[in-house]
Amino acid sequence: MKIEVLHSKGKEMEFVLKDATVAFANAIRRIGMSQVPVFAIDSVTFYENSSSIFDEYIANRLGLIPLTSEGSHKEGEEVLFSLEAEGPRTVYSKELKSSSAKVKCVHDNIPIIKLGEDRRIRLEARARMGDGREHAKFQAGVISYGYDTNDKKDFRFKVESFGQVSPKTMLLKAVEILEGKCGELNSQLKEV
Repeated sequence: MKIEVLHSKGKEMEFVLKDATVAFANAIRRIGMSQVPVFAIDSVTFYENSSSIFDEYIANRLGLIPLTSEGSHKEGEEVLFSLEAEGPRTVYSKELKSSSAKVKCVHDNIPIIKLGEDRRIRLEARARMGDGREHAKFQAGVISYGYDTNDKKDFRFKVESFGQVSPKTMLLKAVEILEGKCGELNSQLKEV
């Protein structure tokens, strides 16, 4: 197998995987989209919410805000976020204060809620690592591929990250997970 990178900039990457099988290409795609762990807000404690929006709706919005997840993080590691705001104004993701400099909102301009006159919100949110098999909020991005027009053993991949990790990191982690699964299978077959 051989890889030829066609384009890699920011949150997008395109490459051709040569001399591979459909099964192998699909395994990379599926694992990259569903098993690469990233941070997402998973639980929210509301101390005050005098807005017209239900707590659950705001918690769902917070969970879908992409959080940076590059670097080494331990399984079970949690990061706290706090938010306190008063209206009238729109509250944006940049106002979420993180307890870790490594984990913060990928985009600062995601609207969370529009507060009316004399309306307040005060909350604490916990983010944890998870993967796309559990919930879409833990999905690192999208990977697609198609046959290269010249050869049915060549696959043209497009990787689009949501910003938590780079496309390269997304692929490296997917391959690492695939390698681990093959190692497990190899060990079990030796015991048979």
